Amino acid sequence: MAHFAQLNEDNVVTQVIVVHNNELLVDGVEQEAKGIAFCQRLLGGRWIQTSYNRNIRKNYAGIDFTYDAQRDAFIAPQPEGEGWLLDEATCIWRNAALEAEEAAREAARQQIDIGTTRV
Repeated sequence: MAHFAQLNEDNVVTQVIVVHNNELLVDGVEQEAKGIAFCQRLLGGRWIQTSYNRNIRKNYAGIDFTYDAQRDAFIAPQPEGEGWLLDEATCIWRNAALEAEEAAREAARQQIDIGTTRV
């Protein structure tokens, strides 16, 4: 199965649908353009393929994600709060301060586990 995201005029995802692979085949090879044409005939609008396995466009599209044509990627809405930066390699929002806090909590949990383990 293939997945396609419908985009509004601002390149924001309004819906994601599943399309049977047979609708994409040309001489036994999947063609995104054929899937886009199928979606347009069925529902109208602008469509682009997304991958549940993140094989293309870095992230699986979700409602309110934005398609960035320059990065050829779907990007989730920026989380609320300060310190969020977009990781250019993955197009996922990261927060260094929150990640450092989580790493410290995990290290503390491991210390507790080591301290309570008996041999």
